[in-house]
Formats: sequence, C-alpha cells, structure tokens
Amino acid sequence: MTRLFDDPEEFAATALAGFCAANRDRIAEVPHGALRAAPGPQGKVAILVGGGSGHYPAFLGYVGAGLADAAVAGDVFASPSTSAVAGVARAADMGGGVILGFGNYAGDVLNFGAAAERLRGEGIDARILAVTDDVASASVDEREKRRGVAGDLLVFKIAGAAAEAGLDIDAVEAVARKANAASVSFGVAFAGCTLPGQSAPLFTVDKGTVALGLGIHGEPGISTEDMKTAAEMADLLLKPLLAERPKDHGGRIAVVLNGLGCTKYEELFVLWHHISRRLEAEGLEVVDPEVGEFVTSLDMAGCSLSIMWLDEELEGYWRAPADAPAFRKGNVAQRSVGSATARAEATAAAKIAQGSAASQELGACVARLMARLAEELAEAEEMLGRIDAQAGDGDHGQGMARGSKAAASAAAEAAQAGAGAGTVLASAGDAWADRAGGTSGALWGVALRSWGNALTDEDGLVAGNVAAGAQAALDAITRLGGAKPGDKTLVDALVPFVETLGAAVNSGASLADAWQKAATRSTEAADATADLSPKLGRARPLAERSIGHPDAGAISLALCARVIGEELTKA
Repeated sequence: MTRLFDDPEEFAATALAGFCAANRDRIAEVPHGALRAAPGPQGKVAILVGGGSGHYPAFLGYVGAGLADAAVAGDVFASPSTSAVAGVARAADMGGGVILGFGNYAGDVLNFGAAAERLRGEGIDARILAVTDDVASASVDEREKRRGVAGDLLVFKIAGAAAEAGLDIDAVEAVARKANAASVSFGVAFAGCTLPGQSAPLFTVDKGTVALGLGIHGEPGISTEDMKTAAEMADLLLKPLLAERPKDHGGRIAVVLNGLGCTKYEELFVLWHHISRRLEAEGLEVVDPEVGEFVTSLDMAGCSLSIMWLDEELEGYWRAPADAPAFRKGNVAQRSVGSATARAEATAAAKIAQGSAASQELGACVARLMARLAEELAEAEEMLGRIDAQAGDGDHGQGMARGSKAAASAAAEAAQAGAGAGTVLASAGDAWADRAGGTSGALWGVALRSWGNALTDEDGLVAGNVAAGAQAALDAITRLGGAKPGDKTLVDALVPFVETLGAAVNSGASLADAWQKAATRSTEAADATADLSPKLGRARPLAERSIGHPDAGAISLALCARVIGEELTKA
C-alpha cells in the first residue's frame, strides 16, 4: 500500500513540490507542473507531456533536454484540468508552437483537447498527440481506441529529439505520429495498487494468477491465467506484439521493459534475459534497450513490454542524446539556467477585465445561480453517487459537489472584481474542471466556458445569447468528448434541453418560460437513459449492470437545469 503521505488529497501536489525541490538544478516549478530550468532556444517546438500523478517517472521525470520541455500533473490517476494544461503550455511555449502529449484516456483527451483549442485561440499553435500503444485495449483495426501505456516513453522520446533537432511543428508532429503508429505494448499485473489514504487496493488479482492486459488504472484486461515462469512470461508478453510486426520490416527495434511499481529490477533483468533471446531468435535486433521503471502505477505489481518498429529516421531520434531526471542517453550540451522561472511568471493570468455595467449586473446574477447550484448539488451528492455506482466508480456526486462549490466561489470572486457575465461563467467553468476532476469535470468546464463566450462581457441579459450559449456548450462537449444521443451520457439530457430552449426562445417565449420547458424535457430524457446501454466511458465494460438505471451525468445535468429554471421563475 501507499504509506507515506499527509493529507491524501494533497498527495499529488506535495509530490510535485518534492520532485521540483529534489531537481532544482534542472527543473523549474510552475503551477500544476514543471519546466526545463534551461529552456531550449527561442523558436523551438515545445513538447509538453502529462497526465495523472501516480505513474512516475511519467511524466515529470521526462522533463529535460532531448525529451520534454514541460510536464503537467493531475491528481492521482486523474487528468490535469484544461486550465492546468493550458497554463503550463503557455509557460513552455518558445514561439515554435506546443505539442501536447498524453496517454489516450477519456479525461486526458478532453482536457488536453480543450487546452489546445484555448491556446490556438490565443495565437499559440498547439497540437495534440494521444499515445495509443496498448494492444490489449482494442484491435489493430480500432487503433485510435487503444490506451496509452509505456509506449509513452518511446513516442515522447522521438518527439523530443525531433524538436531538439530544430524541426518545425508540422515535421515534429508527423514524426511523433509515425512513432506512435510504430509502437505496441502489452502488460500484465500480479497485484493491484492502493491509492493514498485507502486501506484496500483499487483492484485485486487472485493469488497465484496473472491478469493479462489489465490497464494501469485497473481497467479491464482480456483474461486471467495461472502464474507463469519468467521464460513463459517472456513468451506471453511477446506473442501479441510480434503478431503486429509490420510486413517487410527491416528487423531493428527499440524495446522498453517496464516495471509497474512493485516489481524488482532483478526480476525485470531475469525476464529480459529470456525476452532478448526470443527476439534474437525472431531475427530482430534490439537498439538501445531500456529496462526499468518508466510508467508505473503506484505500488502495482506487474510489468509491460513495448516495441517500436524502427526505420532509419526513428532510430536516429531514438538514439539521440537526452538528459532528464529519470531518463538519460548520450551527452547533451548544457544550456544556461534561470530564464524558465521568469518565463513562467510572465505567463501568469492577467487581471480580470472589467465588463460593461449591464454585463456586470448579469455576471452577479450568474454568480448567484452558481451558488444555488452548489447548494443543491451538495444535497444531491449521495444520491448521484449511488446512481453512478451501478456501473461506475461512484464518485460522480462527489465530483459535482466539489466542482460546483469551486465554481460558485470563482464566480463570486470574478463578479466582485467587476467581470462581465462571460468572464464570470468562464471562470466558474475553469474552477469546476480544476476541482471536480475526471471526465465529468472536464465536460462541465468546457461547457461553461463556451457558454460564457456566448454571453460576452458587453451585453446584458439577452435570451438569444443564452440559447446560443447552450448550443455552444453542447457543441464543445460533443466535439471534445465524442458522445452522441443514445450513448448514455449527459448528452442525452443536454440535446433536448438545447433544442427545446432554442425553439422556445425563437418563438418569442420569455427566457424563464423557455428554460422551464427545456428543463422539463431534459428531465424526461435523463430518466429515459435507464433503458440505454452505455457506449462510452468507464460504464461501457459493465453495460449489463447499467441497464435499468439512469445515467448519473444526465440526471445531474437535468437537476441543474431545474434549479436554474426555478430561480429564473422567481426572478
């Protein structure tokens, strides 16, 4: 179990601070992440990597010359928020654009994608790079659905070397995507991991067995078998990877044998003894193999094997020098230290811009509505948690309560500072995403920010703007989250809300009446999700358990719609 911690909720933040303190000669700490203390030259493409904490050396240990320019860290096993990703990316940008690298998980896809959109809106060329190497999580025909595991190191190393060589962002992105397409991984688990403050593991593996293809957060694997000898384990790990060897491949490969946190290096070396012999027998030549811990899962017992099918270009970047706290290769020319902190400070958030008098009045109203939502969601926390637990991890109520409380506080602060309605709602969205975490927090964050953009900081209350904001929120959620009606998500409740609100406003109804009609329709649609089978998210593998129970995200959205409708009617 995880034994050394203070407040479990501060574990990730404290670990980040300790990492930066231990590496102060090469790392500069910024909010939610770290930068190279000696940044690359002006105009260089910046490589930002990140994801949830609990996987060290991923991702902080990769920050250094020839690898990553920056890393952003979320809570344990939770994606960093959109604003956290965007903030670290701004600090890392050197004028050549930023590539945002992460493992292919729903929360990361949402938050890094939303951050990229925000950065592009500010004039920073931002690209996303989702690593999809885990062969156990999807077939080769659905490669885009695969999770990112220890192939992160392979792909990020190629991207980092290409950026260090001075390639422009189009070329760096192209070679990084080629590296991702050429990388495959397969992992096994012998025992689960325990989150800080918890007395029981997040998941378990039966004694004397090995779980094949189990994800680094306990995502379902493909099977369980009796425990193997080291020689048998080598064959087991290699079989699914060799099955995807490209036709006419030259035979040179990069290989990473990765311990997941509680597997001793000596055990890995015993395993590598067998793997290396098997690869040689297959006619494959290993180039600069890496054996150790590179993407862990707290104290999880297990290992994974990753292969990248090299060509001349990829091999050159794989062998290029790199110098990071947890990864070194060759000799890197040293650069001066000191400008990173100043660069980070220069990207700090500007003072809140003042809205017009009419928009300030609407902003104060928005802040009051956020406070009411926080009250109602705090009361509904247990109920929403019970619904979510039917086919999820039961934390939806907690996330909604925490997110709305933070949103209410941020909205009140922005309104008191004289912000217009657009800024008030956008600030609420950022705070919601930061505090709630997870996929739901990310979705609410992008929705409220998009809605705020439609309200503007100049206009007062205009029903058409409110309806347009609802549509913008829906567009942002479906674009970044990929859900559609029928997938059993909050989209099932949001689509009828947006359509009903827009139609009623266009027909001349008052905003209060239009909102009430939309809330009623949203509630009906949310209740009807009980008949649906989930197509996305963590509930998808437990679809049968979900049938007969409504989607927690849809129910909470409809609840929020009703609460705001009641307040508008009172007004």
